[in-house]
Amino acid sequence: MRILVVTQHFWPENFRINDIVEGFVQDGLSVDVLCGLPNYPKGEWFDGYSADGPFEEVYKGARVFRAREIPRKGNTGKTIFLNYVSWPLYAAGALKRLPGGYDAVFCFNTSPVLMCWPAIRYAKKHHIPFTNYVLDLWPENLYSVLPVKNRFMRWVAQSVSDSLYKRCDRLIAMSEPLQERLCARTGKSTADVAVIPQYCEDFYAVPQHDAALETQFAGRFNVVFTGTFTPAQSLDMVVRAVLDARAAGAEALHLLLVGDGMSREALQKQVADLRAEDAVTFYGSVPATDVPKFTALADALLISLSDSPDLGLTVPGKLASYMAAAKPVLASMNGAGYTAVQESGGGLVSPACDQKALVDNMLALYRMSNDERAALGQKAYAYYAAHYRRAELLKLAGEYLAEEKLTNGTAL
Repeated sequence: MRILVVTQHFWPENFRINDIVEGFVQDGLSVDVLCGLPNYPKGEWFDGYSADGPFEEVYKGARVFRAREIPRKGNTGKTIFLNYVSWPLYAAGALKRLPGGYDAVFCFNTSPVLMCWPAIRYAKKHHIPFTNYVLDLWPENLYSVLPVKNRFMRWVAQSVSDSLYKRCDRLIAMSEPLQERLCARTGKSTADVAVIPQYCEDFYAVPQHDAALETQFAGRFNVVFTGTFTPAQSLDMVVRAVLDARAAGAEALHLLLVGDGMSREALQKQVADLRAEDAVTFYGSVPATDVPKFTALADALLISLSDSPDLGLTVPGKLASYMAAAKPVLASMNGAGYTAVQESGGGLVSPACDQKALVDNMLALYRMSNDERAALGQKAYAYYAAHYRRAELLKLAGEYLAEEKLTNGTAL
């Protein structure tokens, strides 16, 4: 079976689609990838890349075809908008470079929703079934990052998003609440909107002890966050909560931020203005395979989302990797993610943006014994093993694509 994967963001950028593609190849599928030129999250070209390519590569046995895009340099509203609209247009022009012969088209649809447009064009032209894995619901996710107030622009964003989702043959949602929303928006039945949670790669479950790192952060109660810094994470609220918890007796509490993103400069200014450098460390981005070095030294792993309604529809992939690390989860979020942490018993969760409740949970974890925190970590790992294992979820995704092919009358 030959699959065309369409995604703006791909290796060497750090997105789970990299591992999904590798998994498809390992399962015997022939995979081509149409993607952009790597510049996320800073909007700066990765080493070895520029506006001039390279435009064709091989990754883990998959052929990679890249299309131009305007980089999101500076992560301003203007550059993000130009990045969002430029890649789909360039990608549509790059469709003619693809070798063809595909049995299915699959889109890993993070922001923007527009990235599925070239996939739809190709699938419709060649009468190939198209499945869209919806990770960021639009236009709601857009509003959690950029404050679009103009009513006409919001109407355009809503109309375009609904039209694109309706034109997909099948959709994949990360959670049942998102499935319900997509069915309501598109008129599709649950048979055409599957629920497949985000998994995490197996290496997240293998602790990596780094003596130098552990010495650097020894003697502190390390609350570790890994990932991208955007307004959707409400990390400014988390910084204030850390200071409140320290003032309430958790003197050794330390927030270790591992990652980067559009909110980094604002967060660094906030920390400097509050003279909180001892309480908060910005470590910078690391390869995904190095993340277990940081989860291994953590006393708790932080996941925080804003109270934007759409963010409550999904379970972030970060939660799976945290649970795989067998450490207590400290969560501030609503909806499906809140429910998952609560069901697991593997940590403490408070409503999104509720600073006082987050402080209370920080203090509760801080005051627990090591054995009590270890017990939470084991419950988190058990939930990961039952719900977020890579092999099982990759197999489910592959079977869904194969089923779509059969449904459209093509023999495997």
